Parts: sequence; C-alpha cells; structure tokens
Amino acid sequence: MSYIPHTDAERQQMLAAIGVPTIEDLFDAVPSVYRFPTLNLPDPASELEVMAELQALAEANDHAGDFALFRGAGAYHHFIPSAVNHILLRGEFYTAYTPYQPEMSQGTLQAIFEFQSMIGALTGMEAANASHYDGATSLAEAVTVALDVGRRKRKKIILSPGIHPDYRAVTRTYHQGQGLHFVGDESPASVDDLAALLDEDTAMLAVAYPNFFGQIERFAGLAEKVHQVGALLVFVANPMALALFKSPGELGADIVVGEGQPLGIPLSFGGPYLGYFACKEQYVRRIAGRIVGETVDKDGKRAYVMTLRPREQDIKREKASSNICTNQGLMALAATVYLSLMGKHGLRKAAELSYQRAHYAADQIYLLRGFSVDRSKPFFNEFVVRCPRPVAEINALLLERGIIGGYDLGKDYPHLNNHMLVCVTEMNTRYEIDSLIECLRDVK
Repeated sequence: MSYIPHTDAERQQMLAAIGVPTIEDLFDAVPSVYRFPTLNLPDPASELEVMAELQALAEANDHAGDFALFRGAGAYHHFIPSAVNHILLRGEFYTAYTPYQPEMSQGTLQAIFEFQSMIGALTGMEAANASHYDGATSLAEAVTVALDVGRRKRKKIILSPGIHPDYRAVTRTYHQGQGLHFVGDESPASVDDLAALLDEDTAMLAVAYPNFFGQIERFAGLAEKVHQVGALLVFVANPMALALFKSPGELGADIVVGEGQPLGIPLSFGGPYLGYFACKEQYVRRIAGRIVGETVDKDGKRAYVMTLRPREQDIKREKASSNICTNQGLMALAATVYLSLMGKHGLRKAAELSYQRAHYAADQIYLLRGFSVDRSKPFFNEFVVRCPRPVAEINALLLERGIIGGYDLGKDYPHLNNHMLVCVTEMNTRYEIDSLIECLRDVK
C-alpha cells in the first residue's frame, strides 16, 4: 500500500508548474556524488521480525512495572485507567494538532474546553489555557505575565527554593538577557524570608504547593503582603495534591502553574508531559497559549470557538510576549479523560491513598536506626529522610532487590547531602513499603 496519494500524471503536472522536467532536477544544488549514495542497509525484514527486534530493544529499558518505585521529584507513578490510552488512540484525536480552522474542529475544541474547566476547578482560578509544554515552561510563562503586568518596569522575581530545581533553572534560562534579578532561592528560606524580600521592584513571588520536599507550608497572609507592593503571587502546584488540600485560589494566588503529568500521563522516561497554566480573569489577555470558549451556533446549538490567542508569536509577532504557539494537545486530552473517569471522588481517593501510604512509610522509616524523617512540616506524598550512608550507595543496594529508591537531594541542595526524597503513591502496596523498610534496615 502506498502512502503517497499522487499519481504519476499529477506529479508531472506539478513539476511542469514549477518549471522542471523531473524530480531529480529539484536536487541540482546538491553535488551529484552526495545525491543518491549507496546505503549499507541490512536485508529487508518482515513485520514479525521487526517487531521482535524492537521488543528486544524495548526490554533493555527498566520501567515502573519491573520495580517497586519510590521516586518522584516531579514525575509520579499513579494509576491510569486503561480507557485513557484507548481513547487517545482514536484516530480523530491521535492525529489532531492545532486547529488552524478552529470551528471545524469541534471535538478538539470541546476537549480543550473541558481541560480548561477542570484545571480551573482544581486550582480555584477563573481561567486556564490549553496547556504548555511542561511545568517548567509554565512557570517561565508566569514570569512573562508578571513582567507584563508591571509594564516591564519591575525587575525582581522571587523564587522559593522549594520550587523544583529544574523549573527554576529553566525560568532563568528562559528570561536571560532581560536584566532581571532572580532572588530567594540561593539558600534555604522560609515563606517569611521570601516575604521580607518584597519591595516596589518585585514583579512576582512564586512558591511551591507542596514544595519540592513534599511539604505543605503556611501561606496565611502571604497574598496580602505580595499584593501590597503590587506584585503577583504564583503557586507551582502538584495537581494531585489539589484534590486533597485547599486550592491556590483560596490562598490568594494570582496565577497557578504546574506539571500535569500526575493526571493520567505515564512516566514515559521523562516525557512528553503537560504544563498547565491558570490565572485570574483579569490577566487572561496577557497569557500565552489559546483559550477555548463555549457559545451557540446560528441554530442555537452548543458550539465551541477559539476565544482568545492573545500572545502567540505566530499571531502578533511584533507584540508577542511568548514564542509558544502550540500546546500539548494529546497530553491535555489524556488529563481530560483521566479527570473525567476518576471524577472528583476518585481523584480525592487516589490523593488520600498516596497521603496515607506515604505517612505509613514515614512512620516505619522513622523507627529505623540511623535514619530520621523530617517532620517539621506537614507533607503530602513525599518526605525527606536523612540516611546513614550516601544516597547513591543505598539506592544501588535497593536496586539489587528490585526497588527504585528515593531522589538524592544532595545533587541539588548541598546542605542536604545524604538526604533522600522518598515518594509513595497509591501504586505502592503495603508489601512494597514493608519490603523497602526491610532493605533499609539492612543498611549498616
């Protein structure tokens, strides 16, 4: 079966239209010796043989199904209903891209609209866009909005050290060369320490919820302090935690961003993932990405439209504040299907199980000789463990027993050398947690 639909006659018509007799003439600019080199390829193989070879290559990778997984640090192993993948593989969704003729793509538009609505409900915000590439990109775009709100006159960006290290690095890279001052994350800092940095030059203060260490910090009064100096308060939030705790909107956030991977997207060796971005309605014309709205057509039937594409460089090149002109449509659809299937009660149940099992694991590790658990603040499903030996050595021992241990915090936080960030989700059974404890008990 040919995947090229054009006939020989049609190809000749096209060549004639551009003034060349053959397709080979299109490559005249390439030296003849390099045009059609002899390729040293193996003999052709059947589909059966190709699949066998690809399967063997795939089996060389370790994946979450092969191990008890206790590592999160921004990418989480949650239960995904099988229907999510089946719906994603439907041709009309799987091959869909940006709806350049939006109103002709009602299915895609409705999926985006539902995604926006659910993200708005989770975050307590009034508006959400159709997604960004990942959580780090979303945080970088929040800085763009904050600068725009301050008319580019404010140059200070306060970042909590509790925000994912990669997010902070991406944000700095994204905005290099603009004369901005990123402060707050040079050393450990409390919410009060961050608030003390606020002044008239501050465009934005960003905090994590939960923070990178899994902890829930106290934000009472923070929004008022931020708004008193005319800055924006940004929350970087784990959407799974929002099923259990107060929404950032209730805590006074102006913008909420984060990684949507926990919402029905597999680990996938690091991507593709999904950045979500939600904000108060007053900032909606300043954000990057597209916003889909609901209306009625000429017959009074419900319809969906591309309501806003305010800051994309392919629409307003001279006035654009972002070079993003696409979205993670397929991943946003996965999150939409996941949230629809789980419902608010199912999502809360997954969050509760993660919370309860993480606290059971923390209780057990706390009893181990040589280990200690940071209980200085409430935590969700991740917690910090001080270890008697280097984390890399402990993780190597765990791996031998079929367990992927926690994240080595010393790599990003020098003062936390020999500290491990342990993650527990609803996917970790009591047996797996007890096996982890037994292995750690053997650490000398």
